[in-house]
Amino acid sequence: MMESQGAPAPLVRIFGWTMLSGMVAFLLNAILKFWFDFPGPTSAFSGGGPLAFLQIALYGVAILLGIWSVLKTPHQTLRSEAARITAINTFLVRAAFWVVLLVGLGDAIVSFLRVNSMLVDTVGEELAGNLGRAQFRGLYFHTPLVVVGVLIAAVTRSLGFIWLALLVVIAELLIVFSRFVFSYEQAFMADLVRFWYGALFLFASAYTLLEDGHVRVDLFYASMRREKKGRVNAWGSVLLGMLLCWTILILGLGSSSSIIVGPILVFEVTQSGFGMYVKYFMAGFLGVFAVTMMVQFVAQFFEAVADKRGEPGARETQAEIL
Repeated sequence: MMESQGAPAPLVRIFGWTMLSGMVAFLLNAILKFWFDFPGPTSAFSGGGPLAFLQIALYGVAILLGIWSVLKTPHQTLRSEAARITAINTFLVRAAFWVVLLVGLGDAIVSFLRVNSMLVDTVGEELAGNLGRAQFRGLYFHTPLVVVGVLIAAVTRSLGFIWLALLVVIAELLIVFSRFVFSYEQAFMADLVRFWYGALFLFASAYTLLEDGHVRVDLFYASMRREKKGRVNAWGSVLLGMLLCWTILILGLGSSSSIIVGPILVFEVTQSGFGMYVKYFMAGFLGVFAVTMMVQFVAQFFEAVADKRGEPGARETQAEIL
């Protein structure tokens, strides 16, 4: 069956897996540097010590693992490889959905109890005071919910990020009813809508790319043959897609004050008062966007090269069906 979908392309697969393994090494190094006080790989030659060289070695190990995975499966075709990578990305997005669902609901409940002076009676004065501190709520309330969300994603496929659209509508309706019927509105209600809407917009991007649903402003692409579309998509995946994702990751995780790391390190919250404590999560959404899009761009790159080579077994996207 694999042979009927095209001939192996080891160099193309090595390039794609090197992109993914290099990204994993970059993320691990960022975690080690900003959350475990490692010196960072760039300090290896400026007094960083053996830990800095260890971080450099992570890149070498990751790249070698990527190459080894290709050499271990020499007969794997591009289309089957793209399907495997897409399945990995599906899990990542599903896990992100469950995380924002549980964190959003949990934090909204805590904020509701807190703003209505019910939190002390519910959990006690000491815990209520701790939940009012962003760092405590992030470490001891949000983190367990994140773990539970990932575990749920690993054992179920019943729900996905598309349900966020319904949740956003429901949250908006609650604001309308509470404001105009009961004359009640709090900052955390709007925070919940923004939280879920931001997740929907950024998490859905990889799925939209998979189904070729992004708006194309072009004059020539629609009339091209599949082989020529494959050439365009292959170059576009590398020069426009992967390059954009690397730019977001490097700028977002480059320093302790960068747009992704900075808010997460301090568990940044909104200034609205008694709102939800999830603003730092929304900075992390940008990182999730870059990672999932990078994974999907690699899958698209494999599919595009297969199209360029005229290989059979092309997957029909929703855009093509319509």
